Amino acid sequence: MSTPPIPEAPASPEVTEIERALTRITYLSTRARQHDRLMALAGVPLDRAAVALLRQVADSDPLRPGELAHRLGVEASHVTRTVQQLEKSGYVTRVPDPDDRRAQRIELTEAGRKAVSSVRDAGARGMQMALSEWSTDELQQLATLFHRMVDDFLKYSIEDDGEPEVAASAVTA
Repeated sequence: MSTPPIPEAPASPEVTEIERALTRITYLSTRARQHDRLMALAGVPLDRAAVALLRQVADSDPLRPGELAHRLGVEASHVTRTVQQLEKSGYVTRVPDPDDRRAQRIELTEAGRKAVSSVRDAGARGMQMALSEWSTDELQQLATLFHRMVDDFLKYSIEDDGEPEVAASAVTA
């Protein structure tokens, strides 16, 4: 597979506005104060890196630490430290890799599943309040378009090896 060409022409005004909106959403959702508030509502005392790792593990089968690092876009050493922290807190455990018994995979414990569920529930409740004036049809349309956008972003994302990554989730929108 070859790298898709980057268009020479400037982005359309619509795409520019989408980029601006995504930048605003990213800023709002990654603020430390927002994270602290979410963790307080969820009753889960975890930092942002730990929550991101827990969410990733919750959304997949048990993963090797290297695969987790790749999916999160961080160095393996970051994942190792975070996994150690989460193990000590009882949120994850290491299990043998069925494909290679010398390797290990990371999976959630019951406490980890409860933590992810609490974080997601608290986030969804906050989002429900923010979107309370939207109709059911508008919410369904937004969800459909967001999933489509993420799948397209993943389909055309360039990995370190220069190849586009085609996401398995592109089938499940």
